[in-house]
Amino acid sequence: MSARQQTVLVVDDERGHRLMLRAHLEDAGYRVIDAADGEAALVQLESEPVELVLMDQVMPRMDGLSALKRVKAQRPELPVLMMTAFGSIDNAVTALKEGADDYLTKPLDVEEVLIKVGRRLEQARLARQVEEQARRLGERFDFSALIGESHPMLRLKESLALVAPTQATVLITGESGTGKEVAAQILHQHSKRAKGPLVGVNCAALPESLLESELFGHEKGSFTGATARRDGRFKTADGGTLFLDEVGEMSPSTQAKLLRVLQDGEYSPVGSDKVYTCDVRVIAATNRDLQQAVRDSEFREDLFYRLNVINIEMPPLRQRGEDIMLLADHFLRRFAAQNQRRLGGFGQNARLRMLAYRWPGNVRELINAVERAVIMSRGPQVELEDLPSSLQSQPAVDQMLLRPGLSVRQAEKTLIILTLEATAGNRTQAAQMLGITRKTLQNKIKEYEAEGERLP
Repeated sequence: MSARQQTVLVVDDERGHRLMLRAHLEDAGYRVIDAADGEAALVQLESEPVELVLMDQVMPRMDGLSALKRVKAQRPELPVLMMTAFGSIDNAVTALKEGADDYLTKPLDVEEVLIKVGRRLEQARLARQVEEQARRLGERFDFSALIGESHPMLRLKESLALVAPTQATVLITGESGTGKEVAAQILHQHSKRAKGPLVGVNCAALPESLLESELFGHEKGSFTGATARRDGRFKTADGGTLFLDEVGEMSPSTQAKLLRVLQDGEYSPVGSDKVYTCDVRVIAATNRDLQQAVRDSEFREDLFYRLNVINIEMPPLRQRGEDIMLLADHFLRRFAAQNQRRLGGFGQNARLRMLAYRWPGNVRELINAVERAVIMSRGPQVELEDLPSSLQSQPAVDQMLLRPGLSVRQAEKTLIILTLEATAGNRTQAAQMLGITRKTLQNKIKEYEAEGERLP
């Protein structure tokens, strides 16, 4: 669906405000309808195809929060952005808890409105595309192991849905801890080989001599300790999928043998001249830059192109800010159940610190942090002092941490400062994490500095 076909419903009791938003949104290519309160909005939703709702929070007859609950009960997938000029940060937090996808503060920054509207519509489009792809394949994809609704995660799920049913060799790249093995499992589970075995090998965990034997098997007496003939992983994976983790650590001689299998489907066990054939789909993964390894003559160029037929890149957690607390809450529930603990979630200071942290170990580090916090927690929820020392030592502006009664403007300033600290003052990266343009961020920083506030 193109932007010109997408319909945005603007709900606001101020006619002038509705007209202003209509003008800017229509200039951006959207179709716009409007309503003066929550009741009128619900009527519009019943009669019009709407892809996104921009809703004011304070209105007569039915206010924004009441309308939000009704909208999400009927159409939970419909993106709703709340607009507020009144109250405190508590109002925005309440809206988010009730299902709002984001909120905007009045007076509105039109550029920010257009960015957030475009981003949420793109996420919804990708979600529909993944769902449609799964439907066409005749099965519903199970992405429960890949938690996240951020733009990078929706792109990833779309790629997996497209690639899984094919026979193509796949190279999964990304930093350590981003979930490459999970992606490989999803590719196998939704392939035509799903009834066959999924066999994994960690190429970095075995020395060269043992790795060749592990992959291709060996004959009795072929090397010291080979007291019996043994089949390799290619034989075990016949008819299924072989997952080669950390393939960039493979030695040159093993790379040559792997290339032969990928080219001809043939291999020979260690110590044997006999040639065997196999029907195996190879999925490889690495956290190395294999193109640089090729340039450094550490990895065969022909093997790289054989492996890299399809490349799927796993996004690091620092690029998935919207998913951090989704993941944290999920693992908190899991570890609380495992350890028979009753915990109501994360305290405000703990949440802020987790959002500000860079997560160099990605999802794996987050899992470990949450498990530790669950075990170490002393109260009804996880607090800042329960988190690992690596998170506790992160710089923060403790005197400005979110608290009941804090104004939306102060909360916004707090989040901007925390994000700037988390990015070591990189304003371009901070703007991306906050979902605003660099120009908008620069303007806000100028406002705060004019008030005497020093920002990173």
